[in-house]
Amino acid sequence: MNWRKWLDGFILAGKGILLATKEKRFWYGFIPSFLLFGLLMNLLSGGLTKFELMRLQGFSGSINIIWNCLLGIFSINQPFLDWLSVFFIALLQGILIGLIVLLWKKKKEQSTANLESAGIITGLIALGAGCPTCGTTLITPLIGAIFSTGSLSIAGTISTVVTWLAIIIAILSIKRLGEETYVTIINEQFLARHAAKDNKKEGAK
Repeated sequence: MNWRKWLDGFILAGKGILLATKEKRFWYGFIPSFLLFGLLMNLLSGGLTKFELMRLQGFSGSINIIWNCLLGIFSINQPFLDWLSVFFIALLQGILIGLIVLLWKKKKEQSTANLESAGIITGLIALGAGCPTCGTTLITPLIGAIFSTGSLSIAGTISTVVTWLAIIIAILSIKRLGEETYVTIINEQFLARHAAKDNKKEGAK
């Protein structure tokens, strides 16, 4: 494998992401998905426990739980390791959706493959979502319903594998979309400059 070429690809993708942050359309996709996905991961941090609490506590209690989960995205009342993993994964998902929205708007056509990739990543991380320090996960009750002995350790292992798989897929997808974003924006800027020069020449005549 040509590691130099691979590294150059990540550098180009980084430049594409930086260019994307200057576009309002990127933030239209990034902010909602970042908040929504961070909220989802915090809600699922104990399996389905928080949803059970919401059912028992009613509307006001549910709003309080949701608000605390939103605050947890920004490390408020959240253990550092738990916050770091949630923030990093939500950030990846936000960047991915932001790039997809930006490219979709610029090209005026929906990239089905990109949206499917984002959906797969969302599903994988949601399934593996849990508390890194306590080992709880959505997979725990699923495995517990099938196995009785050692289900927690099995669930923790599977959760880690699923989460890392989702992270790898997200990074590779962001790399590809970042490169495409860079090429698209640079080409757009070049065409705009070229059109401006042509208009200036026409005006001089």
